[in-house]
Amino acid sequence: MRTVAVVNQKGGSGKTTTSVNLAAALGKGRKKVLVIDLDAQMSATAWYGIEPVDKGVFAVFADNGNLTDIVVNTGITGVDIIPASSWLVGVERALANEVGTETILRRKIEELESSRWDFILIDCPPALGILTVNALVAADEVLVPVEAHVMALAGLAQLMETVDVVRARLNSDLEISGIVACRVDARTRHAQDVVTQLREHFGELVFDTVIRENVRLAECPSFAQPITEYAPSSTGAKDYLALAREFRKRGK
Repeated sequence: MRTVAVVNQKGGSGKTTTSVNLAAALGKGRKKVLVIDLDAQMSATAWYGIEPVDKGVFAVFADNGNLTDIVVNTGITGVDIIPASSWLVGVERALANEVGTETILRRKIEELESSRWDFILIDCPPALGILTVNALVAADEVLVPVEAHVMALAGLAQLMETVDVVRARLNSDLEISGIVACRVDARTRHAQDVVTQLREHFGELVFDTVIRENVRLAECPSFAQPITEYAPSSTGAKDYLALAREFRKRGK
């Protein structure tokens, strides 16, 4: 079972889009995927059309709950989800006086039946707080979606430093499985230049697959479907299916 933190502290980078649609694409490839929604905005939860029940994943952090008890089937082939809730807004305060808060999620994932899923994708919030650190400590790998905009490159250095710190202090096995360029508008020189800069700076860490700007990708959350279900012949679906194939080959 590969546990992957989908991380970028910048909002709008494509974390949830990648988490939801990569999971669905992996499911199309007959893999079993568990998505863990750690974002108080509940975007991944809503995208799959799941109504938050009670505290969701917050109960795991604050009430010593079990992940297995809150797994929900999404109705998408091969994909389950642990939903978020608005309670996550208060998680920093709830854990303020706790010891070892960085390892809560890792301990809970270790309790899961490892043969039940092939992948766990953790959709992280757009901040390097306690939830994101928990994801990095629990994960084997980091997947970094990056918007094809020059301003998006600035935060990558900070994220890499954070990964290095977590690797040195809390999770020596953590690796970066790759960086994926999202919202790439092939019609603009700017987007192409950003992808070129990514490849120059990070080399083979950057996936060959890029996620092209696609109106269908923007529409499908409103219909509570991943792109592979909403518009299976769209460029968005083709890109995420290609990313899934490449992602599987890059396994540890």
